[in-house]
Amino acid sequence: MEDIEREIEDSDPTSSRGGRNLTLQSRMPNIKVFSGSSHPDLAHKIVDRLGIDLGKVVTKKFSNLETCVEIGESVRGEDVYIVQSGSGEINDNLMELLIMINACKIASASRVTAVIPCFPYARQDKKDKEGLMEAVASRAPISAKLVANMLSVAGADHIITMDLHASQIQGFFDIPVDNLYAEPAVLKWIKENIPEWRNSIIVSPDAGGAKRVTSIADRLNVEFALIHKERRKANEVASMVLVGDVREKVAILVDDMADTCGTICHAAEKLKDAGATKVYAILTHGIFSGPAISRINNASFEAVVVTNTIPQEEHMRDCSKVQCIDVSMMFAEAVRRTHNGESVSYLFSNVPY
Repeated sequence: MEDIEREIEDSDPTSSRGGRNLTLQSRMPNIKVFSGSSHPDLAHKIVDRLGIDLGKVVTKKFSNLETCVEIGESVRGEDVYIVQSGSGEINDNLMELLIMINACKIASASRVTAVIPCFPYARQDKKDKEGLMEAVASRAPISAKLVANMLSVAGADHIITMDLHASQIQGFFDIPVDNLYAEPAVLKWIKENIPEWRNSIIVSPDAGGAKRVTSIADRLNVEFALIHKERRKANEVASMVLVGDVREKVAILVDDMADTCGTICHAAEKLKDAGATKVYAILTHGIFSGPAISRINNASFEAVVVTNTIPQEEHMRDCSKVQCIDVSMMFAEAVRRTHNGESVSYLFSNVPY
Protein backbone atom coordinates (compact mmCIF):
# COMPACT_ATOMS: atom_id res chain seq x y z
CA MET A 1 0.00 0.00 0.00
CA GLU A 2 2.86 2.38 0.87
CA ASP A 3 4.52 1.64 -2.49
CA ILE A 4 1.31 2.56 -4.33
CA GLU A 5 1.00 5.82 -2.37
CA ARG A 6 4.65 6.65 -3.12
CA GLU A 7 4.08 6.07 -6.86
CA ILE A 8 0.97 8.28 -6.79
CA GLU A 9 2.91 11.03 -4.97
CA ASP A 10 5.78 10.87 -7.50
CA SER A 11 3.39 11.16 -10.43
CA ASP A 12 1.04 13.72 -8.89
CA PRO A 13 1.89 17.25 -10.17
CA THR A 14 0.24 18.78 -7.08
CA SER A 15 2.45 16.90 -4.61
CA SER A 16 5.64 18.69 -3.55
CA ARG A 17 8.03 15.97 -4.73
CA GLY A 18 6.20 14.88 -7.89
CA GLY A 19 5.39 18.46 -8.87
CA ARG A 20 9.03 19.47 -8.50
CA ASN A 21 10.16 16.59 -10.74
CA LEU A 22 7.65 17.49 -13.45
CA THR A 23 8.55 21.19 -13.19
CA LEU A 24 12.26 20.41 -13.62
CA GLN A 25 11.55 18.15 -16.58
CA SER A 26 9.43 20.79 -18.31
CA ARG A 27 11.81 23.66 -17.46
CA MET A 28 14.98 21.79 -18.48
CA PRO A 29 14.38 19.56 -21.49
CA ASN A 30 17.12 17.35 -22.88
CA ILE A 31 20.20 19.04 -24.31
CA LYS A 32 21.64 18.76 -27.82
CA VAL A 33 24.89 20.41 -28.98
CA PHE A 34 25.61 20.81 -32.69
CA SER A 35 28.73 22.11 -34.39
CA GLY A 36 29.00 24.27 -37.47
CA SER A 37 31.99 23.86 -39.78
CA SER A 38 33.99 26.87 -38.49
CA HIS A 39 35.46 25.33 -35.32
CA PRO A 40 34.56 21.62 -34.78
CA ASP A 41 37.53 21.11 -32.42
CA LEU A 42 36.09 23.58 -29.87
CA ALA A 43 32.65 21.95 -30.12
CA HIS A 44 34.18 18.51 -29.44
CA LYS A 45 35.98 19.87 -26.37
CA ILE A 46 32.74 21.42 -25.09
CA VAL A 47 30.74 18.17 -25.38
CA ASP A 48 33.63 16.15 -23.88
CA ARG A 49 33.50 18.45 -20.86
CA LEU A 50 29.70 18.09 -20.65
CA GLY A 51 29.92 14.30 -21.01
CA ILE A 52 27.55 14.10 -23.97
CA ASP A 53 27.82 13.29 -27.68
CA LEU A 54 27.93 15.91 -30.41
CA GLY A 55 24.66 16.08 -32.37
CA LYS A 56 24.57 14.73 -35.92
CA VAL A 57 24.48 17.41 -38.60
CA VAL A 58 25.50 17.40 -42.27
CA THR A 59 26.54 20.67 -43.91
CA LYS A 60 27.23 20.82 -47.62
CA LYS A 61 27.22 23.21 -50.55
CA PHE A 62 25.36 22.93 -53.81
CA SER A 63 27.26 23.51 -57.05
CA ASN A 64 26.17 27.17 -57.01
CA LEU A 65 27.72 27.43 -53.48
CA GLU A 66 24.39 27.68 -51.64
CA THR A 67 24.68 26.26 -48.11
CA CYS A 68 22.59 23.22 -47.21
CA VAL A 69 22.19 21.91 -43.65
CA GLU A 70 20.56 18.65 -42.56
CA ILE A 71 20.01 18.05 -38.84
CA GLY A 72 20.51 14.30 -38.39
CA GLU A 73 18.45 13.71 -35.24
CA SER A 74 15.25 14.84 -33.55
CA VAL A 75 15.36 18.15 -31.69
CA ARG A 76 11.66 18.33 -30.78
CA GLY A 77 11.35 19.82 -27.29
CA GLU A 78 15.14 19.88 -26.87
CA ASP A 79 17.43 22.61 -25.51
CA VAL A 80 19.70 23.13 -28.55
CA TYR A 81 23.16 24.75 -28.59
CA ILE A 82 24.88 25.50 -31.91
CA VAL A 83 28.65 26.22 -31.78
CA GLN A 84 29.85 28.40 -34.65
CA SER A 85 32.66 30.98 -34.48
CA GLY A 86 33.07 34.06 -36.68
CA SER A 87 36.28 32.90 -38.32
CA GLY A 88 37.58 31.52 -41.60
CA GLU A 89 35.02 32.03 -44.38
CA ILE A 90 33.04 34.40 -42.18
CA ASN A 91 30.09 35.04 -44.50
CA ASP A 92 29.61 31.35 -45.32
CA ASN A 93 29.88 30.39 -41.66
CA LEU A 94 27.43 33.09 -40.59
CA MET A 95 24.91 31.91 -43.21
CA GLU A 96 25.42 28.32 -42.07
CA LEU A 97 24.71 29.33 -38.47
CA LEU A 98 21.51 31.16 -39.46
CA ILE A 99 20.29 28.14 -41.45
CA MET A 100 21.11 25.74 -38.58
CA ILE A 101 19.23 27.94 -36.08
CA ASN A 102 16.22 28.11 -38.38
CA ALA A 103 16.32 24.36 -39.11
CA CYS A 104 16.23 23.56 -35.37
CA LYS A 105 13.55 26.15 -34.67
CA ILE A 106 11.12 24.88 -37.31
CA ALA A 107 11.84 21.32 -36.13
CA SER A 108 10.18 22.32 -32.82
CA ALA A 109 13.29 22.80 -30.65
CA SER A 110 12.30 24.17 -27.24
CA ARG A 111 15.13 26.73 -27.18
CA VAL A 112 17.98 27.48 -29.57
CA THR A 113 21.18 29.06 -28.23
CA ALA A 114 23.90 30.27 -30.61
CA VAL A 115 27.35 29.80 -29.06
CA ILE A 116 29.48 32.29 -31.02
CA PRO A 117 32.97 32.45 -29.43
CA CYS A 118 34.13 35.23 -31.81
CA PHE A 119 31.21 37.44 -32.85
CA PRO A 120 31.37 38.33 -36.58
CA TYR A 121 31.27 41.98 -37.71
CA ALA A 122 31.74 43.13 -34.08
CA ARG A 123 34.15 45.90 -35.16
CA GLN A 124 31.40 47.55 -37.23
CA ASP A 125 29.46 48.61 -34.14
CA LYS A 126 29.05 52.35 -34.81
CA LYS A 127 29.25 55.04 -37.45
CA ASP A 128 32.92 55.89 -37.09
CA LYS A 129 35.01 58.64 -38.63
CA GLU A 130 37.78 56.42 -40.01
CA GLY A 131 38.14 58.36 -43.24
CA LEU A 132 39.60 61.81 -43.80
CA MET A 133 36.18 63.34 -44.50
CA GLU A 134 33.46 63.48 -41.84
CA ALA A 135 30.86 62.68 -44.50
CA VAL A 136 32.32 59.16 -44.71
CA ALA A 137 30.99 58.41 -41.21
CA SER A 138 27.39 59.26 -42.12
CA ARG A 139 27.31 56.53 -44.77
CA ALA A 140 29.02 53.77 -42.72
CA PRO A 141 26.92 50.71 -41.85
CA ILE A 142 26.39 49.36 -38.33
CA SER A 143 26.84 45.78 -39.43
CA ALA A 144 26.95 44.31 -35.90
CA LYS A 145 23.33 45.42 -35.44
CA LEU A 146 22.42 43.82 -38.78
CA VAL A 147 23.96 40.50 -37.67
CA ALA A 148 22.04 40.76 -34.37
CA ASN A 149 18.79 41.23 -36.28
CA MET A 150 19.57 38.28 -38.57
CA LEU A 151 20.24 35.94 -35.62
CA SER A 152 16.98 36.99 -33.93
CA VAL A 153 14.93 36.59 -37.11
CA ALA A 154 16.48 33.16 -37.77
CA GLY A 155 15.04 32.07 -34.41
CA ALA A 156 17.87 32.28 -31.85
CA ASP A 157 16.53 32.55 -28.29
CA HIS A 158 19.88 33.21 -26.58
CA ILE A 159 23.47 34.11 -27.49
CA ILE A 160 26.68 33.07 -25.72
CA THR A 161 29.83 34.84 -26.88
CA MET A 162 33.20 36.00 -25.53
CA ASP A 163 34.89 39.42 -25.26
CA LEU A 164 32.68 41.42 -27.61
CA HIS A 165 34.66 44.17 -29.32
CA ALA A 166 32.19 46.64 -27.84
CA SER A 167 29.97 45.62 -24.91
CA GLN A 168 27.08 47.74 -26.21
CA ILE A 169 26.53 45.09 -28.93
CA GLN A 170 24.58 43.21 -26.23
CA GLY A 171 22.03 46.00 -26.49
CA PHE A 172 21.58 45.37 -30.22
CA PHE A 173 19.65 42.21 -29.31
CA ASP A 174 16.13 41.81 -27.92
CA ILE A 175 17.12 38.34 -26.64
CA PRO A 176 19.48 37.46 -23.73
CA VAL A 177 23.21 37.72 -24.49
CA ASP A 178 25.87 36.24 -22.19
CA ASN A 179 29.19 37.93 -22.94
CA LEU A 180 31.89 35.82 -21.26
CA TYR A 181 35.32 37.23 -20.45
CA ALA A 182 38.72 35.69 -21.15
CA GLU A 183 40.18 37.72 -18.26
CA PRO A 184 40.14 34.90 -15.62
CA ALA A 185 41.97 32.56 -18.02
CA VAL A 186 44.42 35.37 -18.94
CA LEU A 187 45.23 36.03 -15.26
CA LYS A 188 45.81 32.30 -14.71
CA TRP A 189 48.14 32.13 -17.72
CA ILE A 190 50.15 35.17 -16.61
CA LYS A 191 50.71 33.79 -13.10
CA GLU A 192 51.68 30.35 -14.38
CA ASN A 193 53.87 31.32 -17.36
CA ILE A 194 55.53 34.69 -16.62
CA PRO A 195 57.92 34.25 -13.65
CA GLU A 196 58.51 38.03 -13.34
CA TRP A 197 54.78 38.93 -13.44
CA ARG A 198 55.05 40.89 -10.18
CA ASN A 199 57.42 43.28 -11.98
CA SER A 200 55.15 43.63 -15.01
CA ILE A 201 53.06 46.42 -16.45
CA ILE A 202 49.81 45.79 -18.33
CA VAL A 203 49.58 47.83 -21.53
CA SER A 204 46.61 48.60 -23.74
CA PRO A 205 47.54 49.15 -27.42
CA ASP A 206 44.71 51.70 -27.75
CA ALA A 207 42.61 53.96 -25.53
CA GLY A 208 39.52 51.80 -26.09
CA GLY A 209 41.06 48.94 -24.10
CA ALA A 210 41.86 51.04 -21.01
CA LYS A 211 39.05 49.51 -18.95
CA ARG A 212 40.24 45.98 -19.81
CA VAL A 213 43.87 46.59 -18.77
CA THR A 214 42.99 48.47 -15.57
CA SER A 215 40.85 45.52 -14.45
CA ILE A 216 43.70 43.04 -15.07
CA ALA A 217 46.31 45.37 -13.50
CA ASP A 218 44.15 45.80 -10.38
CA ARG A 219 43.74 42.04 -9.95
CA LEU A 220 47.49 41.49 -10.37
CA ASN A 221 48.29 44.57 -8.24
CA VAL A 222 50.65 46.01 -10.89
CA GLU A 223 50.83 49.24 -12.92
CA PHE A 224 49.17 49.84 -16.27
CA ALA A 225 49.92 52.00 -19.31
CA LEU A 226 48.26 52.71 -22.62
CA ILE A 227 49.26 53.64 -26.12
CA HIS A 228 47.35 56.36 -27.91
CA LYS A 229 47.18 55.68 -31.62
CA GLU A 230 45.83 57.59 -34.58
CA ARG A 231 44.76 55.88 -37.80
CA ARG A 232 44.82 57.29 -41.31
CA LYS A 233 42.57 54.43 -42.47
CA ALA A 234 41.42 50.98 -41.28
CA ASN A 235 44.21 48.43 -40.56
CA GLU A 236 46.87 51.15 -40.84
CA VAL A 237 48.30 53.01 -37.83
CA ALA A 238 49.70 56.50 -38.38
CA SER A 239 51.28 57.45 -35.02
CA MET A 240 51.61 56.14 -31.46
CA VAL A 241 52.22 57.82 -28.10
CA LEU A 242 53.02 55.77 -24.96
CA VAL A 243 51.38 57.00 -21.74
CA GLY A 244 53.10 55.40 -18.73
CA ASP A 245 56.57 54.24 -17.60
CA VAL A 246 57.62 50.75 -18.74
CA ARG A 247 61.36 51.08 -18.05
CA GLU A 248 62.92 47.88 -16.62
CA LYS A 249 59.54 46.12 -16.55
CA VAL A 250 57.95 43.18 -18.33
CA ALA A 251 55.32 44.70 -20.64
CA ILE A 252 52.17 42.66 -21.25
CA LEU A 253 50.04 43.95 -24.13
CA VAL A 254 46.38 42.99 -23.69
CA ASP A 255 43.71 43.39 -26.37
CA ASP A 256 40.46 41.74 -27.41
CA MET A 257 41.56 40.88 -30.95
CA ALA A 258 44.42 41.14 -33.45
CA ASP A 259 43.81 40.99 -37.18
CA THR A 260 46.76 42.08 -39.32
CA CYS A 261 48.83 42.70 -36.12
CA GLY A 262 50.13 46.07 -37.32
CA THR A 263 49.04 47.74 -34.07
CA ILE A 264 50.53 45.25 -31.59
CA CYS A 265 53.80 44.95 -33.53
CA HIS A 266 54.19 48.75 -33.59
CA ALA A 267 53.31 48.78 -29.91
CA ALA A 268 55.97 46.15 -29.14
CA GLU A 269 58.61 48.31 -30.85
CA LYS A 270 57.45 51.33 -28.87
CA LEU A 271 57.66 49.42 -25.58
CA LYS A 272 61.13 48.06 -26.34
CA ASP A 273 62.33 51.58 -27.25
CA ALA A 274 60.87 52.84 -23.96
CA GLY A 275 63.00 50.35 -21.97
CA ALA A 276 60.75 47.30 -21.41
CA THR A 277 62.82 44.18 -20.69
CA LYS A 278 60.36 41.74 -22.30
CA VAL A 279 57.13 42.12 -24.27
CA TYR A 280 54.24 39.66 -24.28
CA ALA A 281 50.93 40.04 -26.13
CA ILE A 282 47.73 38.41 -24.87
CA LEU A 283 44.73 38.53 -27.21
CA THR A 284 41.32 36.92 -26.94
CA HIS A 285 40.66 36.54 -30.66
CA GLY A 286 43.73 35.83 -32.80
CA ILE A 287 42.41 36.44 -36.32
CA PHE A 288 45.90 36.78 -37.86
CA SER A 289 44.97 37.60 -41.44
CA GLY A 290 47.22 38.86 -44.24
CA PRO A 291 50.81 39.57 -43.11
CA ALA A 292 50.07 38.97 -39.40
CA ILE A 293 52.18 35.84 -38.85
CA SER A 294 55.26 37.22 -40.65
CA ARG A 295 54.95 40.43 -38.61
CA ILE A 296 54.84 38.46 -35.35
CA ASN A 297 57.86 36.38 -36.43
CA ASN A 298 59.83 39.60 -37.05
CA ALA A 299 58.63 41.40 -33.89
CA SER A 300 60.34 41.30 -30.48
CA PHE A 301 57.68 39.32 -28.60
CA GLU A 302 58.52 36.64 -26.06
CA ALA A 303 55.11 35.12 -26.83
CA VAL A 304 51.81 36.04 -28.46
CA VAL A 305 49.08 34.31 -26.48
CA VAL A 306 45.58 33.82 -27.88
CA THR A 307 42.50 31.80 -26.91
CA ASN A 308 40.97 29.10 -29.06
CA THR A 309 37.79 31.06 -29.87
CA ILE A 310 39.26 30.83 -33.39
CA PRO A 311 41.19 27.73 -34.63
CA GLN A 312 44.90 28.30 -33.96
CA GLU A 313 46.61 25.05 -35.04
CA GLU A 314 47.82 26.48 -38.36
CA HIS A 315 49.02 29.74 -36.78
CA MET A 316 50.94 27.85 -34.07
CA ARG A 317 52.56 25.69 -36.74
CA ASP A 318 53.67 28.75 -38.74
CA CYS A 319 54.87 30.79 -35.75
CA SER A 320 56.57 29.37 -32.65
CA LYS A 321 55.72 32.53 -30.66
CA VAL A 322 51.96 31.89 -30.85
CA GLN A 323 50.62 30.06 -27.79
CA CYS A 324 47.02 29.10 -27.06
CA ILE A 325 44.80 29.24 -23.96
CA ASP A 326 41.94 26.72 -24.04
CA VAL A 327 38.63 28.39 -23.10
CA SER A 328 36.38 25.43 -24.01
CA MET A 329 35.72 24.75 -20.31
CA MET A 330 34.28 28.28 -19.92
CA PHE A 331 31.86 27.75 -22.79
CA ALA A 332 30.97 24.25 -21.56
CA GLU A 333 30.25 25.59 -18.08
CA ALA A 334 28.18 28.45 -19.55
CA VAL A 335 26.15 25.89 -21.54
CA ARG A 336 25.69 23.68 -18.47
CA ARG A 337 24.64 26.59 -16.24
CA THR A 338 22.27 27.98 -18.88
CA HIS A 339 20.69 24.56 -19.38
CA ASN A 340 20.24 24.07 -15.62
CA GLY A 341 18.92 27.60 -15.05
CA GLU A 342 21.93 28.65 -12.96
CA SER A 343 23.80 31.97 -12.85
CA VAL A 344 26.60 32.48 -15.38
CA SER A 345 28.20 35.42 -13.54
CA TYR A 346 30.57 33.05 -11.66
CA LEU A 347 32.50 32.73 -14.96
CA PHE A 348 33.16 36.49 -15.11
CA SER A 349 35.83 36.16 -12.44
CA ASN A 350 36.68 32.45 -12.20
CA VAL A 351 38.03 29.68 -14.42
CA PRO A 352 36.03 26.43 -13.96
CA TYR A 353 38.15 23.37 -13.18
